[in-house]
Amino acid sequence: QAQLVESGGGLVQPGGSLTLSCQVSGSIFVIYVWAWYRQAPGKQREMVASISGDDRIWYDDSVKGRFTISRDNAKNTVYLQMNNLKPEDAAVYYCNAERPGRDPWFTWGQGTQVTVSS
Repeated sequence: QAQLVESGGGLVQPGGSLTLSCQVSGSIFVIYVWAWYRQAPGKQREMVASISGDDRIWYDDSVKGRFTISRDNAKNTVYLQMNNLKPEDAAVYYCNAERPGRDPWFTWGQGTQVTVSS
């Protein structure tokens, strides 16, 4: 079982940037496809980006061109660089290891809050 600790959220104005980090412990980081998810109030949690061990990357259309996912296998950390943030990006952001067609591999962490407001 892995422990997931997200950080880097905060309050930013529209058009601003944030970089989220997810520190993973207790598992073999390199073998998993890691993903960022977000959940806005009253909405279901959705995946916004993923990255495989060989750096195959996927983005949801809503963030394509604005968000960049990356991973550092030496540090067991996955990142999400978010640029040109919009109010609709406001949510609690989580990371987890993707498991297609099923729930992600691990128990969710506490997430990190991103608020986009002027």
